[in-house]
Amino acid sequence: MAIKPITGMLRRGLVLDLSVAGGLGVTSGYGWWYGYHVPAVRHRDAFYSKLEDERAKALGQVGTAGSSA
Repeated sequence: MAIKPITGMLRRGLVLDLSVAGGLGVTSGYGWWYGYHVPAVRHRDAFYSKLEDERAKALGQVGTAGSSA
């Protein structure tokens, strides 16, 4: 009984593995960026904006933080 040659299986498997790895990597990166990083930066920026407003108020300066262009 002859064994059928395995042709193209390695290439198909490699393409599938790379496609899945790339897709999962991009999806994970997107999830981390918009699920953790962006909210953390917004929280940090809000904290420092509030801190700067409080310091400006204590010094009697008018205006809000971040209003300069």
